[in-house]
Amino acid sequence: MNILILGSGGREHALAWAIKQNPKCDRLIVAPGNAGIAMIAECADIDILDGGAVAVFAEENAVDFVIIGPEAPLAAGVADRLQAAGLSVFGPSQAAAQLEASKSFTKAICDAAGAPTAAYAHFTDAAAARSYIRAQGAPIVVKADGLAAGKGVIVAMTEAEALAAIDDMFDGSFGAAGAEVVIEEFMEGEEASFFVLCDGKTILPIGTAQDHKRAFDGDTGPNTGGMGAYSPAPVMSDEVTQKALDEIIQPTMDEMAKRGIPFQGVLFCGLMIENGQPRLVEYNVRFGDPECQCLMMRLGGQVLDLLQACAEERLSEVQINWAEDHALSVVMAAKGYPGSYEKNTVIKGLKTQPQDSFHMIFHAGTSKDNGQITATGGRVLNITARGATLAEAHQKAYAMAQQVDWPQGFYRNDIGWRAL
Repeated sequence: MNILILGSGGREHALAWAIKQNPKCDRLIVAPGNAGIAMIAECADIDILDGGAVAVFAEENAVDFVIIGPEAPLAAGVADRLQAAGLSVFGPSQAAAQLEASKSFTKAICDAAGAPTAAYAHFTDAAAARSYIRAQGAPIVVKADGLAAGKGVIVAMTEAEALAAIDDMFDGSFGAAGAEVVIEEFMEGEEASFFVLCDGKTILPIGTAQDHKRAFDGDTGPNTGGMGAYSPAPVMSDEVTQKALDEIIQPTMDEMAKRGIPFQGVLFCGLMIENGQPRLVEYNVRFGDPECQCLMMRLGGQVLDLLQACAEERLSEVQINWAEDHALSVVMAAKGYPGSYEKNTVIKGLKTQPQDSFHMIFHAGTSKDNGQITATGGRVLNITARGATLAEAHQKAYAMAQQVDWPQGFYRNDIGWRAL
């Protein structure tokens, strides 16, 4: 099979690494890719938001299967455009991708489905939003309604923080994503990520994880796209997992189908669990990043078969084979992230690192310049390891992180602290 993956981050590197292990994979192309991906696959310079351009490239290169990594092309309708061109595609339609692209859409679906989630209000006017916050008090959660690269959520512990978030969003700090806002009650509990594949009819759970959103140790500092993750999530017991399926995910999928927009792809459910009861924080319509890196380490080459079955509405025919172990991923980011940071700094110490099914450094924001690996993004490397226990995975990942020579980078030292 000739396979095309769209994306350039650590998630796509992890997907490419896992898929490459499947004997069905003959040729692997990633667009646009990064320096790490270029070591295991061909990279192609295509505008992945232009469905027409992607379709032409896929036809010219006899691509059999397209996997869409990030949320932006899904929200832009690239999956629809590729399917219209007769291609087999993994990723939901533009209409179904609203589960991530519009917080207010998701809330309306949850209301109709009776899925437990935070109480909320939706605003298109800053003054009305400020009045609501003053009436509700803090802590409270302010969300940009649209896509904001994982950074459009402000968990405000004070009223002043919440009001400042409203000002930022309506002043354009998050672009068009902040033109409308959703304000939610602050939910207490422990957060976890639950991943399922859906083919429009069948739901197949494929793993749990927990990530660390705050920039610094002790879960302090600003929210980021994620500074590390581990899988499985201890809080996701069999009972909690079943409740999430029965009370949140299945009713959501039923409601989507009822509206004529069946969901087909991976559904990433952010859950808040308190006293054994899960409530929905948010849906994403793609693999989490850095959670995907942990899942791919544990799933390996079977991922291709699972994604293909999902795209072909054959999920009822497949089974998942888990490695009964643990994976942990540490994000190395540029100093200053999620604020401003220096670009094009040189990273050394990568060539001597082990690269196998128990140790991998997935590249997120890198390029190759005169034979040297340079940092081009905020989150740059995902140092990921597997172990029989979480403590072993933790020890392996941090041993690798200490060998990376990049003075302009930083990482948290406490990924997995809650479970450890």
